[in-house]
Amino acid sequence: MTFIEGVKQKAKNQLKTIILTEPEDRRVLEAADEVVQQGFAKIILIGDKKQIEEDAKKYKIDISKIRVIDIKSECKKKQYANSLYELRKNKGMTLENAIELVNEPIYYGIMMLKDKEEEADGLVAGAIHSTADTLRPALQILKTKPETKLVSAFFVMCVPNCEYGEDGIFVFGDCGINQNPTSEELSEIAIASANSFKSLVGKEPKVAMLSYSTYGSAKSELVDKVVEATKIAKEKRNDLFIDGEMQLDAAIIPEIAKLKAPNSILKGNANVLIFPDLNSGNIGYKLVQRLAKAEAYGPICQGIAMPVNDLSRGCSKEDIVGVIAITAIQAQNN
Repeated sequence: MTFIEGVKQKAKNQLKTIILTEPEDRRVLEAADEVVQQGFAKIILIGDKKQIEEDAKKYKIDISKIRVIDIKSECKKKQYANSLYELRKNKGMTLENAIELVNEPIYYGIMMLKDKEEEADGLVAGAIHSTADTLRPALQILKTKPETKLVSAFFVMCVPNCEYGEDGIFVFGDCGINQNPTSEELSEIAIASANSFKSLVGKEPKVAMLSYSTYGSAKSELVDKVVEATKIAKEKRNDLFIDGEMQLDAAIIPEIAKLKAPNSILKGNANVLIFPDLNSGNIGYKLVQRLAKAEAYGPICQGIAMPVNDLSRGCSKEDIVGVIAITAIQAQNN
């Protein structure tokens, strides 16, 4: 059973309802159909109902089992606008601003998540919108989980025919949000990513704090940041397998680890890779995705009060289906 098949099976144990706010994109509409057919989540589409119905007919997609909310006529817009205004008025939002915003599917969807009367558990967007446009309303309205200092993002990478990681499965973090995290922030990303790996993969996370240096083989401020982050993460969670700073080959290849880091607790078996900044994280996941033909699920957010996940604008229908399944598991754990 593949990683994503296992996630789908877990999702079937407790069905969650996931909101999709970009049904005007064919990939999203086809993904919604696929999820309902496979039966691992319920789906809500928010958009222009007439256009959704026309597109569904054109693409031969059955939406009879999918709840469709017409953003043009939805009766809760006034209620949500008032709630949004109350939430954000101290930040300068006017009621007119709030009324305008809830006419956008993403803002309406986030307000649905906050609405305890609605049976909505998570939201996926980003196929045609930027990360900022997807996550801004989530952070404004839902905010972070209790005792969470930082929202970050990770990818689940499933590399075919790979002996490294957890049979080719890795979590890469942060590859989507934090541009140049401090040592403290990097430690939070490491711990959150370890928790996400455990939740989704069900195996022991082994976390490598990546650098161009292994155990002091190079000296610079860039290396010092990772060294300090490793120290902080170990102090916070001494129950986790965390080590660094180390180069990628020392992190994931046992034979190289014996040469470069013989005393490492990871022994070249890392399955959670923490990149020192967004440049390296984004480049790293796309290299693996394209050159190794890996499945890349994400960016998956961690730290938001309810599951809200951002898609890569280059995603496929299958990528969207996978992110919906992961979002459903996050909602179960929430």
